[in-house]
Amino acid sequence: MRAIRLHTFGPAENLSYEETEDPVPGPGQVRIAVRAAGVHLLDTALREGHQGPAPRPTALPTVPGREVAGTVESLGEGVAGLWLGKRVVAHLGFAPGGYAELAVTDVDRVHEIPGNLDFAQAVAMIGTGRTAMGIVQFAELGPDSVAVIPAAAGGIGTLLVQYAKNAGATVIGLAGGPSKTARVRANGADLAVDYQDSAWPGKVRAFLGGRPATVVLDGVGGDIARECVALLDPDDRPDGSDRPGRPGRHLVFGWSGEGIRDGGPYLVEGVSEQVLGDAMARRAGGPHPIRTLELRALTEAAAGRLTPAVQRFPLAEAAAAHRALETRGTTGKVVLEP
Repeated sequence: MRAIRLHTFGPAENLSYEETEDPVPGPGQVRIAVRAAGVHLLDTALREGHQGPAPRPTALPTVPGREVAGTVESLGEGVAGLWLGKRVVAHLGFAPGGYAELAVTDVDRVHEIPGNLDFAQAVAMIGTGRTAMGIVQFAELGPDSVAVIPAAAGGIGTLLVQYAKNAGATVIGLAGGPSKTARVRANGADLAVDYQDSAWPGKVRAFLGGRPATVVLDGVGGDIARECVALLDPDDRPDGSDRPGRPGRHLVFGWSGEGIRDGGPYLVEGVSEQVLGDAMARRAGGPHPIRTLELRALTEAAAGRLTPAVQRFPLAEAAAAHRALETRGTTGKVVLEP
């Protein structure tokens, strides 16, 4: 098969498109003919040799990638024959192998793709979608909510804007540059602002007319997060009046603005709450919480309530996809297609 392999940690150019051996499914596994592979910002950190929030190091050489969608074309021992030929999507966990024409995973990780979703949409929902479902568990969104969403043109941000609007909230989406803010506006945000314009916090306050935000859904951190959190503070209201009830909430699920490689989240005591993987799983509950979140994401997409934004690259151009992601030159979920 053809695959992207990493032999040495370093820049995107170290990702090489080459021939390698086909993976063989073991007991309880399926082999998938990959039609779409998800690319995550964490992949770029792992490529450089930084672990970020990953729990274990990556051995080299490796085929990166942890999210795949395609068709089951081979079964391991003990797997029911009904899986053969199914359109499926799976998150591989922290096992690599997704940037390839073929990928192997445990059948327990596999979901059948709803008929109205294409492979790229499905792969977006299995990773990015499940994260969005994990975040909104904490957000308590409703008609009285004012949600501020940094990176609203990204894969997660796109889904959070849609979910918040479906819940009746007032949604303020931040993005970098006119083309991205136009996408955020078209996605349904009540206000889309360019965070590259230093005057953006004043524009948000003017739009709200003295009303504070109630929740910030933050995957960015840094100075943008600081300004967003200030929008929660009743002391910043132009009319100087107080706001009854509890203070606004800052829900943190990432810190791309600080640098996933060696930075950390921006946190304010009593306001900020980290809603990362373990917290999401505990809130989802049940014996298989991550699978529960994946199913919710696929169900929302199949019903048309959530529509992922996808930016596609050929598998052979994985290095270009990494460079675009690192320089914030992408919109939506980045997907490689063999």
